[in-house]
Amino acid sequence: MTADTTAVQTAESAPTFKLWKKMQEMPLGGLVGSWLFSQGICFKAPYFRTVRPQIKELRPGLCRVTAPNRRGMHNHIGTYHAIASCNMAEVAAGVMTEATVPPTHRWIPAGMTVEYNAKASKGAVMAVTRLEEIPEFGDEKFDLIVPVDVLEANGIAFVTARITMYISPKKR
Repeated sequence: MTADTTAVQTAESAPTFKLWKKMQEMPLGGLVGSWLFSQGICFKAPYFRTVRPQIKELRPGLCRVTAPNRRGMHNHIGTYHAIASCNMAEVAAGVMTEATVPPTHRWIPAGMTVEYNAKASKGAVMAVTRLEEIPEFGDEKFDLIVPVDVLEANGIAFVTARITMYISPKKR
C-alpha cells in the first residue's frame, strides 16, 4: 500500500464524507441527498446560506459547489459580488477539508488570498477545489493550502483563491 493510498483511506474515514456517500443513495440519483446535505452544511455554518450553495460533488481532496447568480449577490455593476465569490470559495474549501481530514484531526481556516481575474457573467456560479494529493495526517501540525477556482457558466475562473487551513491532531 502506498502513502497516497493510505492517505486517501484515512481521509475516507472522515464523518462528513461518509455522510455524503450515504446521502447519495437517496432518491432521484442523489438529488434529494445532495440538497439535504447542502442544507445541513448551511445549518452548521449559517453564513454560507447567503449564497445558497448546492454541493454537487464531494470526495477527499475534491469539492464542487454551485450557486444561483441572483440579484441579491450582485454588485453595483450587476455582476456577482467579489465577497460572494469569497464565500463560495470558503464553502468549497471548508466542505472539502471537512470531508478530507480524518476524525483524529481538526482544522480551522487561517487565511485567504484572493485574485479577482475578471467580472462574472450573469450565469450560474461554481466553486471547485481540488488537492493535488491528500496529505498524510500524522502527529505534526501543518498548514494545508487549498486552491479554489470560482467559475462562471463557461468555465472561466473569474476568481481564484488560496485558503490556508491549519490542521492539527485532536487532543487525546
